[in-house]
Amino acid sequence: MPNLECRMYEAKYPEVDMAVMIQVKNIADMGAYVSLLEYNNIEGMILFSELSRRRIRSVSSLIKVGRTEPVMVLRVDKEKGYIDLSKRRVSEEDIQACEERYNKSKLVHSIMRHVTETLDIDLEELYVKIGWPLYRKYGHAFEAFKIIVTDPDSVLNTLTCEVKKPGPDGQEVTEVVPAVTEEVKDALVKNIRRRMTPQPLKIRADIEMKCFQFDGVLHIKEAMRKAEAAGNDDCPVKIKLVAPPLYVLTTQTLDKEQGITILSKAIAACTEAIEHHKGKLVVKEQPRAVSERDDKLLAEHMAKLRNDNEEVSGDEDSEEEEDTGMGEVDVENAGHGIME
Repeated sequence: MPNLECRMYEAKYPEVDMAVMIQVKNIADMGAYVSLLEYNNIEGMILFSELSRRRIRSVSSLIKVGRTEPVMVLRVDKEKGYIDLSKRRVSEEDIQACEERYNKSKLVHSIMRHVTETLDIDLEELYVKIGWPLYRKYGHAFEAFKIIVTDPDSVLNTLTCEVKKPGPDGQEVTEVVPAVTEEVKDALVKNIRRRMTPQPLKIRADIEMKCFQFDGVLHIKEAMRKAEAAGNDDCPVKIKLVAPPLYVLTTQTLDKEQGITILSKAIAACTEAIEHHKGKLVVKEQPRAVSERDDKLLAEHMAKLRNDNEEVSGDEDSEEEEDTGMGEVDVENAGHGIME
């Protein structure tokens, strides 16, 4: 049965003054015992005196079993396997760099482990032939994996290893052969592409737009067309009406800065068009990348407004009925009642 456990890096132990990611296992009389997650969960210890620069009132408020966080390496005894760590000596810069490195290493490790499980081979063998050479050549295997997404041959075909074979005279000879078999290459590339192919970012801006002139609705529709025309094939711009006078402009792109620039141009075009007819546009939220959670909150808000609008329109005694036109906007048939 293949061994699926292995450290992430070639070095068996971390260097002194290096920030490493740990998980707290248990708390004893002298300190906390932890696992070094990047080094195959070898054990380390944080003495209570290394928890904080301030007076410790409650150990439980500073360290908890199960918590994962970066700490600084103080001492390493490779012969005895002792590793002393410190929480109080790790700086904000160290924490940020450690978290960034660990997140990359964790993704690389997950991909490598999945390949070994699929092909029934040892994880350390795969690291020796592929993972660690890529760390040496690219600084981090993650950088090599990013290239493999689009050009696997330029990375994997350069990897070689030495094997010993009997020579023609019976003496053992060393031969240099490709480190990656076609089977391993296919499995690795498939997993890398599945896990690391860039996903489009959604960029969004929130605006308020009003026009009280005669044919104000038509002027708003014209301004919306101008905004959408600012988009291109890579960054198409769409407008969603939340409830008059609130609109959201969105685009999707692999390049965050390009998406923000396109939406900024769309807002500028929309502003110029509506102001030409003495209307007004106010930017409530500048263009920014949004998450699925942001989209969910917006959808919930729109649903609430839609329900409120249905209640009002269903009240026969109401003298203030209006169509708020929520939902996806068809520019040609944009919502009525935008004028106030």
